[in-house]
Amino acid sequence: MSLAQKLQSKLSKDPQDGPTASKPPAQTLKEFISEDPNSAYTFDSERGAARSQLCREGKEKGRKCIQMEMYSTQLFQAMQDQGFYCALPMDPARTHMECKRIPK
Repeated sequence: MSLAQKLQSKLSKDPQDGPTASKPPAQTLKEFISEDPNSAYTFDSERGAARSQLCREGKEKGRKCIQMEMYSTQLFQAMQDQGFYCALPMDPARTHMECKRIPK
């Protein structure tokens, strides 16, 4: 690999990836949820995209979003596995998924 290719590779990396880029997506998801497990979460992605944005709508901690290296279908299943119920919002103009913790 030439020096120019190495530099291009470093410049093209997403700076938001940070330390979570090396973790498996399932672990990143569990850690993110564990920070505030009772908040509402939303996720959205482009159709067929391998990356989704997951946001926490925290009451006390405010809104925080992360990028997940998961298709929306995988993220939907992973959120259900974490004890959340996910559905489309009532407004048909909105296309994100809303997830709320299922009470035990």
